[in-house]
Amino acid sequence: MFFLQMSGFPGSGKSTLAKEIAGRTQAVIIDHDVVKTALLESITDTIDPKMAGQIAYHIEWSLVDAHLSQGLSVILDSPCLYPIIIEKGTSIAEKHRATYKYVECFLNDRNVINQRLKQRDRKISQIEHVASEEAFIRALNASQKPLESPYLVVDTSEPISTYMDKVMEYINS
Repeated sequence: MFFLQMSGFPGSGKSTLAKEIAGRTQAVIIDHDVVKTALLESITDTIDPKMAGQIAYHIEWSLVDAHLSQGLSVILDSPCLYPIIIEKGTSIAEKHRATYKYVECFLNDRNVINQRLKQRDRKISQIEHVASEEAFIRALNASQKPLESPYLVVDTSEPISTYMDKVMEYINS
């Protein structure tokens, strides 16, 4: 049993990779965009997007905990922009004796990211485009990584077939 934290900028390929991994491992995917969108759609009053994100993460951790407690492998599909996300992830994996894994989808081309964002069916919680190169670089640099666990960074500008075997080797190690 494993707990995998995905990481990467929106449009970098996290969800695509998470779905491929889940298909090969039967892991459950907890998708931050799905949870946050459901939350935003269910509230009739205006809510601060940051607050909605915090509530969504709280729900997601409860779901991760529930699935791991049933002996299921879990993939958390979300950007990993805050140290607390790593701390909670490693802690919950340890609690359930699950192997902790972390994969970052790295794509440092804002034009490709914007093209991908434009082509997908956007949920209300998702960004539409990256406004500036500065904001993009800031977000790339804000990505958190585990300090005490091995992790994998994949270049998602390449086709998924070029790195999928490496991802599966890492997950199975």
